[in-house]
Amino acid sequence: MIKKGIQFSIERIFDITISLLILTISLPIMLFALLGIVFTMPGYIFFTQERVGKNKKIFRIYKLRTMKVDKDAEMKLDGSKDAERLTKFGKILRRTKIDELPQLINVLIGDMSLVGPRPTIYQQVINYSEMQAHRLDMRPGMTGLAQVNGNIYLSWDERIKFDLEYINHFSLMLDVKILAKTVLVVIFGEKKFKGEQS
Repeated sequence: MIKKGIQFSIERIFDITISLLILTISLPIMLFALLGIVFTMPGYIFFTQERVGKNKKIFRIYKLRTMKVDKDAEMKLDGSKDAERLTKFGKILRRTKIDELPQLINVLIGDMSLVGPRPTIYQQVINYSEMQAHRLDMRPGMTGLAQVNGNIYLSWDERIKFDLEYINHFSLMLDVKILAKTVLVVIFGEKKFKGEQS
């Protein structure tokens, strides 16, 4: 059995290598998405937001914008107007996860990993219980155990359960399984995988 410390080091090398590879391959897709945003929802192209990472480190996450610009709604962070702000092109970007591709930059920088608990906003973190705070023991990920087992169809408590299960049973093999299943989730949709175990 490879020690966890060594596995973390290998994971970091894996993160950098795969991120560079995906960024290179996905450049034409990203360029198409950028043009789509410019023509269908005028305004800035990238959506950025402060999130909390490993050991409560604050970092800025990058995504392609999928909603109409509304500064007031973005400041409230309650999501009450998200449904009406989401554009048709934005729905496509979300369904295919193309809007998440800029987070590969976060992975390269070291703020995120390819696999791990999804990063949340500070307003959520300050209300974490002692158990929930263990989500911050590892780098947040672009995908994770919760994301390949239902994601938006899960309750908050169910997501936490999956995140803690991932942290407690971390291994490179588990990362590989989650990444492979993520491809299937992108193809078939999240609902199909609700309740399945990786």
